[in-house]
Amino acid sequence: MVKVLVVDDSALVRKVLSDELARDPEISVVGSAPDPYVARDKILSLAPDVLTLDIEMPRMDGLSFLRKLMKHKPMPVIVVSSLTPKGSEMAMDALALGAVDVLCKPGEAYTIGELSRELIARVKAAAKVRMDNRVSTPVPSKPMESLKATTLKIIAIGASTGGTEALREVLQRFPVNAPPTVIVQHMPEKFTKAFADRLNGICAIDVREAQEGDTLRPGLALIAPGNKHMVLQRSGAVYSVAIKDGPRVHHQRPAVDVLFKSVARFAGKNAVGVVLTGMGADGADGLLEMKQAGASTIAQDEKSCIVFGMPKEAIARGGVDSILSLEMVAGGIMQKL
Repeated sequence: MVKVLVVDDSALVRKVLSDELARDPEISVVGSAPDPYVARDKILSLAPDVLTLDIEMPRMDGLSFLRKLMKHKPMPVIVVSSLTPKGSEMAMDALALGAVDVLCKPGEAYTIGELSRELIARVKAAAKVRMDNRVSTPVPSKPMESLKATTLKIIAIGASTGGTEALREVLQRFPVNAPPTVIVQHMPEKFTKAFADRLNGICAIDVREAQEGDTLRPGLALIAPGNKHMVLQRSGAVYSVAIKDGPRVHHQRPAVDVLFKSVARFAGKNAVGVVLTGMGADGADGLLEMKQAGASTIAQDEKSCIVFGMPKEAIARGGVDSILSLEMVAGGIMQKL
């Protein structure tokens, strides 16, 4: 049984989140709190396994509370934030401080049914998080030296729970002329742009949220926009991306499998596929298709993963060439080019 404490200054949001979580027999909402001060006392008395946390609250904002929590009593925290630019920026700060996932407020991007499914799945994944693998004060990684000129290759990366910091670790090591990179990180719409902007400010390569028809080039990484699938396409020697609607795959949109299968089709042996930390099986089938098409493939190892679900499934299905610790992933990618 996963014990959850819901922290939000809105009584309505506390009720919606509590009611939806209570639908799952494997989850117990042990309490709720309107602000961090009440939350602090209830954490001590109720010992929850997972916390859902609003970050825009009176008395003490969620970021200040999260910073104190991660210092004195680290635990899995899912941030529940608004879709405003401020909310998106604060959510990125929260992930950097040690939060394991982010969801948008009820009614802002999901139907109640979608919210219920997403919330339950992410809470269960958060309960499995290895908090000793969270780095609340990350040390910036230096980019590798520029690569020698190579034929055009494509790097495709998929990640979910814990992936924001894993991607930071990998992309900060990419040299300025790294091959074109396409990324799916499970994250709600609006948050993906804030995430891309954050990475763009700290990486040697350019990082952007993808738009329809964007052309790929060395030194550019494109992140699939939340609530849209991203696929690779090719015209002659030029690669670009298409942004699409369509049904969720593994309950996800964007889905890693959708991207990876398009990379297998259009890039074949000229690609490197990578599955990082995350819940579920998204990416496992697509990575196998990439390998069968001649691509090199990598999975993050269990020891360095926040959640070993996606890499574990990819390994089990036979789609992985190399299993590497997070700090070795960027170098492993460059060796396979």
